[in-house]
Amino acid sequence: MVSSRARAGSVDTAEVARFSRHAADWWNPKGAMAALHKFNPVRLGYIRDQAAAHFDRDPKKLDCLKGLRMLDIGCGAGLLSEPLARLGADMVGADPAEENIDAARAHAEEMDIAVDYRATTAEALAEAGERFDVVLAMEVVEHVVDVDDFIAICASMVKPGGLMIAATLNRTLKSFALAIVGAEYVLRWVPRGTHQWDKFVTPRELEGAIERNGLRVIAERGVVFNPFADRWQLASDMDVNYMLVATRDNEGERA
Repeated sequence: MVSSRARAGSVDTAEVARFSRHAADWWNPKGAMAALHKFNPVRLGYIRDQAAAHFDRDPKKLDCLKGLRMLDIGCGAGLLSEPLARLGADMVGADPAEENIDAARAHAEEMDIAVDYRATTAEALAEAGERFDVVLAMEVVEHVVDVDDFIAICASMVKPGGLMIAATLNRTLKSFALAIVGAEYVLRWVPRGTHQWDKFVTPRELEGAIERNGLRVIAERGVVFNPFADRWQLASDMDVNYMLVATRDNEGERA
């Protein structure tokens, strides 16, 4: 069950306003979301591979996610929702910013891709009794008001046997140097003020919140930028960016 406190809302209105300002530019690979465009392949591949392994699918098949109902929380204009739908997923993309959802719907229509985009919150979806095979919280945990409440909401929507996959930033001195000073002020990969270091979440904190809400962490990986290949790649280093996978066991599976 989602607590009454969680129902009060995990949405940070200032964060919603900040990201909604970029709605019209979201699909521009050289615009304000350029860094997210570059990050997208590694997170898409990780989600595909983890879902395929968990649900016994062949990740090389173009429709490897067919039949899986997936939720992309904080979907923005659909950078992740669209390619997952192309892989066959029954996608629901949710974002509290109307401007982002308008941009997402317009792009999906232009590309002739079916995604159920909704201008709503995770709280509202959970209250409506929505359930999914896979719940995604990608680059959103560090932007919510209360991590524990947000994770409780996400976990409540994971079906038995389903997955939750999250990507976020670790709260370390290294992440302050690279994700704040480097990415926002030196390299200007993202607009200044995109992140607040004190809202970054350590793997232990995220794992604790997930496991307190009935899920079991089954995988975690760091993500690092390779300047020589000019791309992001999976790594054992979780000091800055990392992704985590958890499952809700079917009844009787846990010892």
